[in-house]
Amino acid sequence: MPSPATCRFSDSHEWFLPQGQEVTMGITQFAANELTDVTYVQMKPVGTAVKAGQTVGEVESVKTTSEIYAAVDGTITAVNEDAVKDPSLLNSDPFGRGWLVKLKVADASPLAKLMDAATYDSKHAAH
Repeated sequence: MPSPATCRFSDSHEWFLPQGQEVTMGITQFAANELTDVTYVQMKPVGTAVKAGQTVGEVESVKTTSEIYAAVDGTITAVNEDAVKDPSLLNSDPFGRGWLVKLKVADASPLAKLMDAATYDSKHAAH
């Protein structure tokens, strides 16, 4: 399944969907597949300010714990409580119901430096 063309992608397998002053983010299908069964999701609380490169939280699977990194400066405005309660959403629907956080951003332009869907998918097509 190809990654959504509306998103931008980081080397650490997060996706970012900019919509005006808000950016929704989560982990990619590739990351979900690599993690196998996601068993725990913990995000920083609403109101937390983050800088690009800082973590917004972590996800755990039967294999490992992975930090989730912001690619832009912003403030967490929403945490997906459905994914916190049911971490399997990250495996079953990582680009939809399995989103992780929403950030209010003053400047989403750094996302333009990230990979587009075609580039990301071509790097991870073997999986």
